[in-house]
Amino acid sequence: MTTTRHDMLQAFDALLQPARFKDYGPNGLQVEGKAEIRKLVSGVTASRALIEAAIAAQADAIFVHHGLFWRGYDGRITGWMKQRIALLIQHDINLFAYHLPLDAHAELGNNAQLGAQLGWQADARFGEQDLGFIGTVAEAAPAQLAAQIQQTLGRSVTLVTGETPRPIRRMAWCTGGAQGYFEAAMAAGADGFLTGEISEPQAHLARETGVSFFAAGHHATERYGAPAAAALVAQQLGVAHCFIDIDNPA
Repeated sequence: MTTTRHDMLQAFDALLQPARFKDYGPNGLQVEGKAEIRKLVSGVTASRALIEAAIAAQADAIFVHHGLFWRGYDGRITGWMKQRIALLIQHDINLFAYHLPLDAHAELGNNAQLGAQLGWQADARFGEQDLGFIGTVAEAAPAQLAAQIQQTLGRSVTLVTGETPRPIRRMAWCTGGAQGYFEAAMAAGADGFLTGEISEPQAHLARETGVSFFAAGHHATERYGAPAAAALVAQQLGVAHCFIDIDNPA
């Protein structure tokens, strides 16, 4: 079974609705490849390692969360950027990338899929463009919840909290580099907040407020949206799909 590049782009746009978001880079088709697609590979980031793995898997298209082009990047095609684009063009592979639209999707997005992995169900949104998720969870001590997150994601978790941390009943989360959402999570009533990264200010806020901050890795928290969305589109269009996870300690 095959589909067309146009039909795949239309399917991803219909699913993820990129026009709703003010984003940091272009969503949709970032590099044009062959018109006919038989196999789709999904991954987190359009790294050279993922592109090379997709070539080995004989993919005609790649779907990622982190594409090649971002606001403020140098526009010159040199060095590592040239190497990535050259591989895509040489092998005539389409690159589709969706950033915030993939974070936000209510069922297949990074936040929804991370929640599903951890057994959490959101009942509200918070933060800029409503990207943050928050919901009621089974009451747990912060250390107990950190152990659950670590076991589920298979990587260490940085936990920062106050001297007398509150039990966690309302949990907020936003995948990737969403440490700047911490104050919005607190304002939304969260007892704890999970994201991928932590910066210096959030450690002080967690200690002073008793709201626990969990940092579980940018890549580790964003492994689930891309394969979920790509699998659905591949099924709709009748083409093969596989997810390739390129390990990243960040």
